[in-house]
Order: sequence, then C-alpha cells, then structure tokens
Amino acid sequence: MLQILLLATFLSLVVGMCLIHFAHLHESFSADHDLGGVQKFHARPVPRIGGVPIALGLTAGSCLLAWLLGDVQVLLVLLVALPAFVAGLLEDITKRVGPMPRLLATFVSAGLGYFLLRAGLQRLDIPWLDSLLVHFWVLSLLLTVVAVGGVAHAVNIIDGYNGLSGMVSIFIFLAIAYVSFKVQDAMLMGICFAMVGAIAGFLFWNFPRGLIFAGDGGAYLVGFMIAEVAVLLVARHQQVSPWFPLLCVIYPVFETLYSIYRKKFLRGMSPGMPDGLHLHMLIYKRLVRWMVGSRDAVHLTQRNSLTSPYLWALSSFSVVPAMLFWNNTPVLIGFVLVFIASYIYLYRMIVRFRTPRWMLLRKSTRL
Repeated sequence: MLQILLLATFLSLVVGMCLIHFAHLHESFSADHDLGGVQKFHARPVPRIGGVPIALGLTAGSCLLAWLLGDVQVLLVLLVALPAFVAGLLEDITKRVGPMPRLLATFVSAGLGYFLLRAGLQRLDIPWLDSLLVHFWVLSLLLTVVAVGGVAHAVNIIDGYNGLSGMVSIFIFLAIAYVSFKVQDAMLMGICFAMVGAIAGFLFWNFPRGLIFAGDGGAYLVGFMIAEVAVLLVARHQQVSPWFPLLCVIYPVFETLYSIYRKKFLRGMSPGMPDGLHLHMLIYKRLVRWMVGSRDAVHLTQRNSLTSPYLWALSSFSVVPAMLFWNNTPVLIGFVLVFIASYIYLYRMIVRFRTPRWMLLRKSTRL
C-alpha cells in the first residue's frame, strides 16, 4: 500500500509541477480568468486543470494495484469513472458544459459501475425499503445513480477554497481505507491509497498558495471515486453499515441539500444558480476576511487558505465517528442527525452575526 501511495503522490506532484511551470502554453484555455464572480476568491488567473494530475496519479496507483493483486477489476473502476471526469474536464477547458450535462455524465458513470462492477445499493438497513431494493433492481439502480451522482456534485459544490475539498476528501478516503482494512478488502483499500496519494500530490501546489485548481474535472473525479468505492464497500461486505459512507460524506451532501432548500424555498431562485451563501463562503466573509490585511493579492490568497481549516474541522466531526462505529447503524444515524442539527445551528449563528467566540482566532489586521 505504501508503494501505491508513493507512486500516486509522486506522479501527481510532478504532473502538477509541469502544468504550473508551463502554464503560459495553456493558460489561454485552462485558466480561470473570471475574478469577479460571486464564487471567485482568487487574485489572478489560475489553471483549473488540476484534475489531470489527480487522474494520472490515480491511474498509476491503480495500475500498480492491479498488477500486485492480479485483478483487472481495479482498471474497470477507472473505466467507469471516465465519463464523469471527461465531462468535468471539458467544462474546465471550454467553459461551456453546464451543470446538468456534467451531472448526467456522472449518472452514466454510476450506471456503468452498477452493471460492470455490481456497485449497487440494495440495502439501507431499513427493512421494508431493503426488501423493495432487493426485489426491484430498477429501484436499486435509480437509488445508486442518484446517490453516486449526488455525492460527486456535492464535492464539486464545496470545491471553493484552496485545500478545502481536497483535504476533506483525503479524510473520507482514509476512513474508507480503514474500514476496508477491517473487512480485509485489499482492492478497495488500495484504490483509497491511490486516491489519497493523487490528491496529496495536487494539494502540494494547491494549498496554501493556490497555484492550480482541481476544477470540475478534479472535483467530479474525486467525488465519483468517493461514492463508487463507498457503494462497492457496502455491496461487497454485509457487515458494513450503509450509513457509514453517508456519515463520511454528510458535510458536502448536506451542504448541497441545504443550498437547494435555501435557494428554492427561501430565496425563490433556481437551485442551479450560484450564490454567495454557502457555509464556507460565510466563514470567509464574516470570520476570515476581517483577520488578514488588505485587498492585496497576497492577503486575498492568505484569506482564501485560512478558510479551509474551519471546514476540515467540521468534516472531521462526522468522519471520525463514522470510522469508530462503521458497523453500528443506529449510532451512525444518530451522528447524522447530530451533524445536521449542528450545521444548521452554526449556519444560523453566522448569518445573524452571532458567531461563537471560539471561532474568532484573532483581531483584524486590516489595512
């Protein structure tokens, strides 16, 4: 596993370095030149094709894993992930692939996984619903496609600040790797280590300096791989609670669901329209932006990077209990409800300018 981790990290690191060093050759189509959007928090155009080093690192690690295990099924996982990654990468390059085509491409990947890998959700530890999923494969397929596509889209939603989605994803993959080790599933554990290495190599350049962004290609690839490996883990091992992966990804998933509720029912706008009221954006605007300096580029980048650790901590409050109680459905459901209540409480406190004092690290040094 160490070999897989190191290979994936090294290749991702080197490819990322090359993309940054030769940015002048591709930045006309690969860089994010829009600095004034509601969800833009960088000071200069930055390449948003970080999904390329992540994909290559994952591929290298997975090929080594397939060789070590003598199991080509590992390569099938890469194959089914291709539509989700390509759709996102095309958006990064052309800026013309909307959210719906990207989501549909992820649904296609999930469908391929269902039939080629038998990666299907057939139980939720809810007796009457489990019976329906077992007897009606169409319902199982529909649930799997929606769940996998939803998680991939949710990871893309939180991909707004340097290191945010990358580190949260590493937490999740490490949790899945731990449970894979407990049930002795070497293939899934190896894929997790390949993903951790690929993301870590990318994060070396992304956090804290923001020299390259994951883009939609990277976010959808990482999100899809989280969902697909989680579904495979639950499908292959009856002792793993289906609520384990849900608790692992509850932060990005509930961020997305709450965003839909906020936009549709509270603001009367389309859920697909961007706004500046995600939790990570509120933390940036009402906590971090008052801590660090002026509007200079160096201070803007510093504020961007200071936002992510808040959400890393929030994510750890779900991932750690998921690891501890991975086979205990009632406890996992309880932690899901606790997280949702805590998220809503924290969100309302920040919106009402009543941020808890423990979240304020220091006074403003604003110029």
